[in-house]
Amino acid sequence: MTETEDNIETTNEATASTETVASEATAKTTDVAVETTPDVIEPMPQTQEGMNWFVLRVASNKEDFVRNALEKKVQIEGVQHLVGRIMVPTEKTKTLTKTGKTRITETKLYPGYIFVEMKLVDARISQDVFFLIKETTGVGDFVGTAGKPTPMSNDEVDKMLYDSQAPEEVTEVKLEFAKGDAVNVKDGPFMGYEGTVDDIFPEKGVVRVIATVFGRQTPIDIEYWMIEKAD
Repeated sequence: MTETEDNIETTNEATASTETVASEATAKTTDVAVETTPDVIEPMPQTQEGMNWFVLRVASNKEDFVRNALEKKVQIEGVQHLVGRIMVPTEKTKTLTKTGKTRITETKLYPGYIFVEMKLVDARISQDVFFLIKETTGVGDFVGTAGKPTPMSNDEVDKMLYDSQAPEEVTEVKLEFAKGDAVNVKDGPFMGYEGTVDDIFPEKGVVRVIATVFGRQTPIDIEYWMIEKAD
């Protein structure tokens, strides 16, 4: 073999060796990529496994106070494995201000009640948890029959959680008027007129009112803050 042929063979071997190393490196990189693929985050279930929802009567206008007090007690006593979420369901609606800005308002859906997610021990609420709750200021009784707390049905839980939407999930703007409402115009060029709501355009903050103008029934598109419900 000549020196030139020897050099060519050496070069070919080096090229093959480089391709092998590159191939192995690629395979290793692929393996690492597969191993580091993030897990899919599962959404919070309607009811956590092994738990049930219960309804608790509380003092009127003390719902938030009782919920906060119970959440602190649960943490202090270390019974998070027996008590899950504690909720005061509210309906959140978007309304428009006079300047056209969106404002989210909350209204309690069940005044005088809160909802507690708990794990049963031997088919009943743990005695420690029961007294922890009952000894909290503002707490009344559990909803149930014959003084025994009764778990909510799946349909009741679904409705309660669905109605309790987070503010960012609320998309509908409500103007607090309905078709057929009798209204008075309290501001703007038609101030003093009376009419009936004919249509509503929440996204624009506009209400169409049928009013008598110059002796004729006339549709008027007017900003919602310029009208009020007639007595």
